[in-house]
Amino acid sequence: MHIPDGYLSPQSCAVIGAAMLPIWATAVSKVKQTLRTKYVPLMGTGAAFVFTIMMFNIPIPDGTTAHAVGGALMAIILGPWAACIGISVALAIQALLFGDGGLLAFGANSFNLAFILPFSSYYIYRFIGKNGEATGNRLWLAGFLSGFVGINLAALATALMLGIQPLFFHTASGVPLYNPYPLSLAVPAMAFGHLLVAGPIEGIITALVLSYLRSSNPELLQNKSKQVEINQIYRKISVVLVALIVISPLGLLANGTAWGEWGTEEIRELTGYIPSGMAEFANNWLGIMPDYRLHGFENGFWQPAIYIISAVLGVAVIGGVTFLFSKWELPSDQEVS
Repeated sequence: MHIPDGYLSPQSCAVIGAAMLPIWATAVSKVKQTLRTKYVPLMGTGAAFVFTIMMFNIPIPDGTTAHAVGGALMAIILGPWAACIGISVALAIQALLFGDGGLLAFGANSFNLAFILPFSSYYIYRFIGKNGEATGNRLWLAGFLSGFVGINLAALATALMLGIQPLFFHTASGVPLYNPYPLSLAVPAMAFGHLLVAGPIEGIITALVLSYLRSSNPELLQNKSKQVEINQIYRKISVVLVALIVISPLGLLANGTAWGEWGTEEIRELTGYIPSGMAEFANNWLGIMPDYRLHGFENGFWQPAIYIISAVLGVAVIGGVTFLFSKWELPSDQEVS
């Protein structure tokens, strides 16, 4: 669901980006009011988890790939506003460093993954999970549906953004200027991969972690953050992050590209032409390490090592951004809400 540049018109990017501005502003305000200073690193580790989990590409039967996000889990633990900031940071780093998602499309990607996903997941969980008090099968159901529905709503929003492009932006003869696939193709294609693969995986990951937290740190699910032993949680999350980084090259095993994330040459092979608007904007910024690779080290021997280095670099930059955020004046005693 990382829309590259060239798939959306500049007008679409501007409108959706403008819609995200008040959301980001509100998120920063909410977090400053409610997130205790010592919990800011927890938001950073959540963003690092989201960044890392998105490196694991999963093959789809139609020959494309998809991935989980981890946004539902972050929203449930820290609240949707903190998740909005954390996921936006992860998306910005992916776009700037690795060309994963476009710079012009950053607002659109954030709207889908940092707004629609965490907020829908959070309120689904709170409704089904009795405001964090659920246990047993009800907790599993709440966790699974929050992850499953959240990522599928984000996928639907992505499909709608892509699918309306040929309708509004085309030449006089009707040739699309940007994304060439209409709604009749975009919506089913995105739904197929996310209903069948990415959604269930997102739901299972969310339910598994919530079940573990229910038994080990139930305060996190009840928003009673004063009682949480932060150092213990950091140690647990750090172990998980290190493990994810080490095994991140497994994400290279999935062949194919995610639907709607093809490069211009792949579009030419699929459609027989490159839309003129896409050709103008698609390759303006490819990142410092495009596609999590390093120029001169493209052969099979180096790819796993470079992928791990990419994961380490991304997590390190997220840590730096989190450190800067922690320097803001935040409450020292208020509970997370």
